[in-house]
Amino acid sequence: MSKNVLDNIIYDIENKLDTIEINPKVKNVGEVFYVGDGVAKVSGLTDVSYNDLVQFESGGVGIVLNLERHYVGVVLLSGFRDIKEGEKVFSNNDILEVPVGEEMIGRVVDSLGRPVDGFGEIRTTLKRPVEAVASGVMDRKSVHEPLETGIKAIDALVPIGRGQRELIIGDRQTGKTQLAIDAILNQKGKNVICIYVAIGQKESKIVRIIEELKSRGAMDYTIVVNAGSSSPASMQYLAPYTGCSIGEHFMFNGKHALIIYDDLTKQANAYREMSLLLRRPPGREAYPGDVFYLHSKLLERASKLSDELGAGSLTALPIIETQAGDVGAYVPTNVISITDGQIFLDSNLFNSGQKPAINVGLSVSRVGGSAQIKAMKKVAGNLKLDLAQYRELEAFSQFASDLDSETKIQLERGKRMIEILKQGIYEPVATEKQVCLIYAGVNGYLDNLDVNKISTFEKNFYWSLDEEVSILSSIKKEKQITETTEIKIKDLINKIIEMLD
Repeated sequence: MSKNVLDNIIYDIENKLDTIEINPKVKNVGEVFYVGDGVAKVSGLTDVSYNDLVQFESGGVGIVLNLERHYVGVVLLSGFRDIKEGEKVFSNNDILEVPVGEEMIGRVVDSLGRPVDGFGEIRTTLKRPVEAVASGVMDRKSVHEPLETGIKAIDALVPIGRGQRELIIGDRQTGKTQLAIDAILNQKGKNVICIYVAIGQKESKIVRIIEELKSRGAMDYTIVVNAGSSSPASMQYLAPYTGCSIGEHFMFNGKHALIIYDDLTKQANAYREMSLLLRRPPGREAYPGDVFYLHSKLLERASKLSDELGAGSLTALPIIETQAGDVGAYVPTNVISITDGQIFLDSNLFNSGQKPAINVGLSVSRVGGSAQIKAMKKVAGNLKLDLAQYRELEAFSQFASDLDSETKIQLERGKRMIEILKQGIYEPVATEKQVCLIYAGVNGYLDNLDVNKISTFEKNFYWSLDEEVSILSSIKKEKQITETTEIKIKDLINKIIEMLD
């Protein structure tokens, strides 16, 4: 071989070496060595972070929740039956995102934002991560706008403001969900998007709620995130974060949203189940140590944004179930310390016929009068104290043979105020009507009316207020009771009492 030919060959080889890509594309690939009970252990995934999304060879999806020295613990979100030991797992360091947007309104979705109502695909290109950092103090504004629930006992005694986090707490079967549904029904025509997150609830109960919302036209502004009792623990754990991300989209676009978490006790139980399967050390009541963080990072995301950020709001009504009224248990105390107040539902009150069964002494709103219009603040100012005193007097009067006239008056008025605050299911009352009714009670106009006639008075009063449009429109416009309006209210009250007598 001649020297020239050899030089050409060497030149070609050097050229090839210079142009070869010697930085291979490295894929982050692992292998399943254990799978069971909705949890997989994966070895070989060296470059993953907490909460990263991973894809299984068989098509399933999981989320990384444990980072051990030699393996990662993955909680499965889909593909439970298909994932097998030995199959490959891929990670692109993606985080879990869910679809958001106006297209979600009126739909029922699962914890991954996928439709489960049979009405086809949700056509939205917008997505938000399920985990997000809550808005900072400088991005927020103090809560000052009322979020009217239509429930007299709440709007008068423990008012809720837009951007607030108000806990609904009580034993099973005390009407917790009912309060939340009535609050949703009352948002009709008020430009508030509602999100109902069902966690670990019976499927039949969720279906009934959806049908009720549909029949009353509330699904026109409501989104339901369904992680019922038949859903895996991972989906029950994820559902509140999905609902929160959907609500945040509206908040950051200058709108108002209300989200119901029904209930966070079941989410904590699902998280405990997952944590124990991942071999995390159990703590108090077998919950892992970060169960407080589980709820705090969720509820902190509810806020009222500053005017510079569009003044949108996300109001959260988390529900917590207690055992035999024990508010001192681990999860209830955690959530009480995170929220801005609580509405405590008492099973004894519920069983005695006081519905909604709100315990006035244990219920509190840390926003208070800031979340009430002036008219409500004026008429209901001393109502909470009066009712608390009434409960004490009622207890003492059972042992007293003779009562002075002042105590008798207080007891009689208390009985009527308790009767006024009773309310049927799916019967939210407009704030203006509530103001007029409470005005009648606190000012003693009903003191001589038989207690059994209070509900009849209320119905006739509402009907008369609908006829006398100027009273309601004045309170709605002025946010307070003017002298002229007060005279009209007094006349109307006296007319109805005369009619009933």
